[in-house]
Amino acid sequence: MFNITPMVRNILIINVVVFILQDRVIPTGQFALYHFGSNNFQPVQLFTHMFMHGGWTHLFSNMFSLFIFGPLLERFWGPQRFLTFYLITGLGASLLYSGVRAYELNELHTDTVRYIEAPSPVGFNQYMNEHLGEGAGKGLAVAYARNEDNPSYIEKSKELVREVYNTMFNMPLVGASGAVFGILMAFGMLFPNMELFLIFFPMPIKAKYFVLLYGAFELYSGFNRVPGDNVAHFAHLGGMLFAYILIKLWQRNNYRDNF
Repeated sequence: MFNITPMVRNILIINVVVFILQDRVIPTGQFALYHFGSNNFQPVQLFTHMFMHGGWTHLFSNMFSLFIFGPLLERFWGPQRFLTFYLITGLGASLLYSGVRAYELNELHTDTVRYIEAPSPVGFNQYMNEHLGEGAGKGLAVAYARNEDNPSYIEKSKELVREVYNTMFNMPLVGASGAVFGILMAFGMLFPNMELFLIFFPMPIKAKYFVLLYGAFELYSGFNRVPGDNVAHFAHLGGMLFAYILIKLWQRNNYRDNF
């Protein structure tokens, strides 16, 4: 399982090289994935974002998973089908993420407009806690609460709320996590009874149970997301969902080809 295969090696090299060149030669802001409504959005970002990463830890975790689980799948499918699978699940992850993101940003827009139209210390505190986390903007919130009729504090609170909205609206997505989670799903479906030895798990676990638990965790985290959580849980779930659909389609077509 640990003998690297050609396509996995190529993907690893591309990701590492792109990361090294990020912000030096390759502008992250141009190739990361932005919300469809952002002025920064370009269709090509649906693919390019999966070769960008936010840090060495982000890069290592994704590439380590690719290195561990990818080679066996490439040997099973061949390099061309493996690459097709990788790109489609990465695209599927970005589409599901973008759809959920559009819903979240619509709610954020509603909350922002509501506050701008009717500012108050309580409303400001609720807005910041809900969208940035407990204690965000605390200094201004305390001062505003003590002087709620002060025009300066009212205007400052509006400016900060607008800043939060604009920052979150233009927050990009980077990383190969969607495609990597697609690989995890494929591994669990095609080699369900293979036992995995994980550092953070005290005993061997079959691939199908590992994928099931990981998927359940991502689903829970996605629907119970806390403010400040920057992990794209629905991108992970999108990769898994499209992996499941694609494998089922391939299995059905292969079955028909046998008759």
